[in-house]
Amino acid sequence: MSVGDGRSVLHGEIFEQPAAVAHLLERERRHVAVLSAGWRRANVPFVLVAARGTSDNAARYAKYAFGLASRLPVALAAPSLITLYGVPPRLRGALVIGISQSGRSPDIVETIAAARSAGSPTLAIVNDPESPLARAAAEVLPLHAGVERSVAATKTYTTALAAIALLVLSFARRRKELDALLAMPDAMGRALRSEAAAHRAARVLERADRAVVLARGLHYATAFEIALKLKELALLLAEPFSAADFQHGPIAMAEKDLPVILVSPPATRPEAEMRAVARDLARRGSPVIRIGPRGNGAIPSPAVPEFLAPLVSVIPGQRLAYHAALARGFDPDRPRGIRKVTETR
Repeated sequence: MSVGDGRSVLHGEIFEQPAAVAHLLERERRHVAVLSAGWRRANVPFVLVAARGTSDNAARYAKYAFGLASRLPVALAAPSLITLYGVPPRLRGALVIGISQSGRSPDIVETIAAARSAGSPTLAIVNDPESPLARAAAEVLPLHAGVERSVAATKTYTTALAAIALLVLSFARRRKELDALLAMPDAMGRALRSEAAAHRAARVLERADRAVVLARGLHYATAFEIALKLKELALLLAEPFSAADFQHGPIAMAEKDLPVILVSPPATRPEAEMRAVARDLARRGSPVIRIGPRGNGAIPSPAVPEFLAPLVSVIPGQRLAYHAALARGFDPDRPRGIRKVTETR
């Protein structure tokens, strides 16, 4: 079960993320530039993304990323329309992207196959370039993350984020941000220094029955991914919210028995609002675990361009979920009742 540092497989794969992202960027930058140029010439009107689980959280990042960089609307697919009801959507030339670690979820495969049959450009973002999803799509963007042995996804999530950022920035011809993307593996390495802070923060979750994870904007996906990891690894009922939505009613739940993980990276537009939310939660009695600026109670996250910050800010959340699992007496390498590949239809 243990890997190089003598800890769990999951712990080891968390540390593999900077190298995995660097490998992806090195191998796929030119390929993505060619693909993006073709889709620009085709004047793609919108993007549809099909995904499940952790990959669905990467799709949430794509929704913000395409909108910010190219003003392209992005919809998240409802695969059941095809697999359960046999009613594929009218896509009219939309770029349709399937995101999957294994590439073996039948509903995602069928969604991409239906889009390709309808004449839409299709792309599989997948860790296995020989998978059914890769065969169903016209184009493939491999993640190059290597074998991911842990059930809970870590390096396939951050490589998927990097692949999306590479695709979006290449499509929009944002050269300055593309250069910044190449520096993300170093920033991710700095984010790995959050071990001690994550270990301390996990004590707040040791006896909790529930928790809330809050973020805004580009980090909406990060809130969902951290909440998913807390559910998978620590069996903690963690619910993700936009901080704006949380203030429209659910904040009434805030009390001493409701810990809140607040994703508030430094030097980003939502930071001031997130600080105000943290103060309000503290007044209501909720323990607040902040991922972001250094200070009392924070799990530090490096300052990077806001567009790319989800690549680094999820890492402290992964560390928090890992230590919360240990604190609550669970084996992070053997999450209860789930498998690496879930073949939904």
